[in-house]
Amino acid sequence: MVGRNILAHSDAKNWSILAPTSSELDLTDQAAVQSFYASEKPDAVLHAAGKVGGIQANMADPVGFLDINTSIGRNVIVEAYKAGVPKLINLASTCMYPAAVPNPLKEEMILSAPLEPTNEGYALAKIMATRLCQYVSAQDKSLTYKTLIPCNLYGLYDKFDPKHSHLIPAILHKMHIAKETGAQSVEIWGDGTARREFMFAADVADAVHRALTHSDTLPEMMNVGLGHDHTINEYYDTVASVIGWQGEFVHDLTKPVGMKQKLTDITKQKAWGWSARTSLEDGLRQTYAHYLKEVVG
Repeated sequence: MVGRNILAHSDAKNWSILAPTSSELDLTDQAAVQSFYASEKPDAVLHAAGKVGGIQANMADPVGFLDINTSIGRNVIVEAYKAGVPKLINLASTCMYPAAVPNPLKEEMILSAPLEPTNEGYALAKIMATRLCQYVSAQDKSLTYKTLIPCNLYGLYDKFDPKHSHLIPAILHKMHIAKETGAQSVEIWGDGTARREFMFAADVADAVHRALTHSDTLPEMMNVGLGHDHTINEYYDTVASVIGWQGEFVHDLTKPVGMKQKLTDITKQKAWGWSARTSLEDGLRQTYAHYLKEVVG
């Protein structure tokens, strides 16, 4: 999702972008990554690849989330370092933050306390990649390897399959089905009071392009977010309004909900001079239109 939004951004025309698919370049294969760098000699690398999913997916396959993402991160970053690639932007995740720290989440809180168990494997892999970038930049001052930590994302090119989707696409899919089938109720996991910060993926793509051209002023590790959040119930209410579904919500209090809140501190982002542009309503309308065209058909 993030990669395709980066390719679709208006600033993409300023670069000659190589974006091999996983079938064209297996990032878990160290030799293949090494060969790719040797033949292409990139001026910059944007690491946005990985095995991703929501709570269900993370809980079902913690081995895969840790192993695959660790392999990808290690190969992309270490082989770029060995090849002397001068600039690398690593996309991390707010999953790296401990479960029991106060919000908003400040970059220096990472590794200060235990992680959220439901996505610990993914978080550990992202922490490893972030640390690698810090070590590279410290060890070789000629290389600029920095990390952006986006808040939760949604948008065009997202995954809408309930087995693999995150909250927003899962809600859109679930409520579209409810609308089409005439269902009078929709289930929400937990009591719906957990708070989440979701940013439109086109906005993070804008931040990435700015990072590629202003990496000298970019902090070594920086949150990319909105600085405000909504409850799960509020996301369901807003989606219902956008797609035109009227009914009631039923809460399943037996289901896991993850952390009660994940709100990023965007002090460094503000100082760097960037902010997101898309409102939740506008982002949801664009995402639902994409879903209707590309998924429903």
